[in-house]
Amino acid sequence: MHFTSEQRLDDGVLEREFTLGEIPGILWTPASPSAPAPLILLGHPPLGLRKMYPRLAERARQAAADGFAAATIELPGSGDRPRWASAEQARADLRRAMEAGEPVDDEIIDALVLPLVEKSVPEWQAALDALLSLPEIGGPVGYSGGVISIGIRLAVVEPRISAAVLFAGSLVPATMFEQARQVTIPLHVLLQWDDEGNDRQAALDLFDAFGSKEKTLHANMGGHTGIPQFAGDAAARFFARHLK
Repeated sequence: MHFTSEQRLDDGVLEREFTLGEIPGILWTPASPSAPAPLILLGHPPLGLRKMYPRLAERARQAAADGFAAATIELPGSGDRPRWASAEQARADLRRAMEAGEPVDDEIIDALVLPLVEKSVPEWQAALDALLSLPEIGGPVGYSGGVISIGIRLAVVEPRISAAVLFAGSLVPATMFEQARQVTIPLHVLLQWDDEGNDRQAALDLFDAFGSKEKTLHANMGGHTGIPQFAGDAAARFFARHLK
């Protein structure tokens, strides 16, 4: 891990950009840590860190206010990272189906999501190796948001992740439902009831499939970007219970 820049934000949070091989990322740590901080990995959709930065920084600063470090990495094929042809074709097929008002079939979903999961999960694990080697970060570790299929796979294969907040969304490959049954860590799932891009019933079926003994579904009225502040506060309390 190589730090490439750092700055103090106006609330004192230390923000450092880094690279891990070819992978860019950002680490935020509390203004005045009294001990090695627990870590929250901030997931995000594959739109690029530059575009997602305002929302990621807001989430990170809230995490820091609660005593957590937070980190994120650029997803494969996003931002300035190299594209791959199959993913670009899958995105084009998805746009075509949605613009035509046609259902998005399993072939498109698999082509779009499964390669992203296969490529990104080992990168998240490598980032976690590097982050936990820093003296200011001590664990335990949570995962928050982003592509729900990535969160599912990480929850299954990465034992260092103790709890997860997942954002319910569509475009979940059928194979991920079987993997969801293997998830055992505590989960807090956020669902926007009126999300125009989300199949509500599929989201409910996925929640039902999770194997965790402790799992909470926090459903709120509103569209994709309308998550209310109190829902975020509930997610923060969830991490406070399980990571401290």
